[in-house]
Amino acid sequence: MLYPQSNPYRQLTSLNGFWDFRTDPQDAGLTAGWSSGFESGQPIAVPASWNDQFTGLRDYLGPAWYQTHFELPWGWQDNHVFVRFGSVNYQADVWLNGVHLGEHEGGHLPFEFEISSLLQVEGNRLVVRVDSSLAPDRVPPGNVRPDPLNTFSNINFPPATFDFFPFCGIHRPVLLYAVSPQALTDLTVSTRLDGSSAVLSVNLEHPDGLQARAVLCGHGSSLEVDCSSGATEIVVPNAALWTPGTPNLYDLIITLFNGSQAVDRYTLPVGLRTIVVQGENLLLNGQPIYLKGFGRHEDFPVTGRGLVEAVIIKDYALLQWVGANSFRTTHYPYSEQMMDLADRLVFLVIDETPAVGLFFAEQGLSRRLKVCKDYVREIIDRDKNHPSVIMWSLANEPHSRPAASAPFFRELYDLARSLDATRPITLVSQMGLDEASFEFLDVLCLNRYYGWYTQSGQIEDGLVQLAAEIDAMHLRFGKPLILTEFGADTLPGQHALPPEMFSEEYQAEFILRTIALLRERPFVVGEHVWNLCDFKTAQAVHRTAAMNYKGVFTRDRRPKLAAHKLRELWGGKETL
Repeated sequence: MLYPQSNPYRQLTSLNGFWDFRTDPQDAGLTAGWSSGFESGQPIAVPASWNDQFTGLRDYLGPAWYQTHFELPWGWQDNHVFVRFGSVNYQADVWLNGVHLGEHEGGHLPFEFEISSLLQVEGNRLVVRVDSSLAPDRVPPGNVRPDPLNTFSNINFPPATFDFFPFCGIHRPVLLYAVSPQALTDLTVSTRLDGSSAVLSVNLEHPDGLQARAVLCGHGSSLEVDCSSGATEIVVPNAALWTPGTPNLYDLIITLFNGSQAVDRYTLPVGLRTIVVQGENLLLNGQPIYLKGFGRHEDFPVTGRGLVEAVIIKDYALLQWVGANSFRTTHYPYSEQMMDLADRLVFLVIDETPAVGLFFAEQGLSRRLKVCKDYVREIIDRDKNHPSVIMWSLANEPHSRPAASAPFFRELYDLARSLDATRPITLVSQMGLDEASFEFLDVLCLNRYYGWYTQSGQIEDGLVQLAAEIDAMHLRFGKPLILTEFGADTLPGQHALPPEMFSEEYQAEFILRTIALLRERPFVVGEHVWNLCDFKTAQAVHRTAAMNYKGVFTRDRRPKLAAHKLRELWGGKETL
């Protein structure tokens, strides 16, 4: 799914702004005909979560309705027109002028509908029904029966099986765009290296009978090739590679022709780089790379999980200031705007599907597998061309002890490998040696909180446990390992000498000593602190003020002591 662009052949407009909104706690809207429009709505901002916009809707996750009106822009009548949603959480049904366009399950990934035949020159009404109810057969699941293997089942309110707030609504831009009937429909690129040259493979999908020309320009070169027939290779001599410290991007410009007449153009920023696992190393452009960074949540006061461009800029400034080179999209794909800037600023990204909190009871298992397969297809379709994406993560912290878990993830692994053979594939586990899927996954990703949830207050004892476990994992699996989560809840401004739990000193010591342990082991290829910033959670006895305070920055992006200590260790820099 190509992100919409605006140029002489493509038009684009935003439907963001104030929409009409009303909840439907009795689920009566369909019967009452709200799909054709509804009255008595109240204004709501799009994109943004509804939970923080209205004082009475913080914990409301049930059906709700959105509507907006728009006019068909001048000159669009002869084009194919689409409406595109960047993310709607969780279940979306969409109508235009009373006609059902379709539905989409799962937040954090885009979907679109062609609407050309349904458009009116004036007075178009777009209606969206959103249902974010938690259910065992949804992904991520919720309202799961108590399970001793499922840490967060039925101890949170709302009853999520994941440790972040289940924000609801239209979270990313809603776009209206038009393309020619002869437009490019898909574009896939990949890179291999040949000495000082890079070879860019370009694969296009477009209507039959058209000719295609590709121009790759940048860094003193402009290379033009005909790419009308299938996959085409562009050899780039003395290539300027994409790597941390050198944000080299080329522009790949695809133009389609019908005879001598140009009918479409699309421009894709391209980073020339390779990423492979070799023995116990992770190699970027043939050289070992070590990941320093964080997990992070799309979470901010008032807007919830809604896209806020200024917050993205701020978070990248913090990442640069502290000296990070990477992050994982915990626990769902981040916005396309976030990913575009990762390319421009050269951050290495472990791109994770929304499959968090999975469990493997037979009831609902086949449906959860179907949803997870859809996620794998959609995330790879969306993010396959980003040089910043160096790894796919199939899930976070699945409850993997049941025998069904390894076959479940084997299917997802094989699907991901069939769609993209150029990147390593992992999942992020809390099971350690008990994670049977580590037998076939390419990289071991482990979350561990020794010295916090266990060995509480005893950092030294926790480190002994951690060292023994990762050494045993290395002995058994012989693969590169990333500690993808470690950290301690820290109340900002809380201090203690000697360090004690919830103090800034405890968090800083916990993080620095863990990193020192990791760096003694050459098979460890990354350290990702949990979390960049404090974030909102469901209410629970272990979540003071319904917050997870493991951020090294506060929710409003103020540094704690650990942020300063990491900056000293990682060699952070000032940013403009």
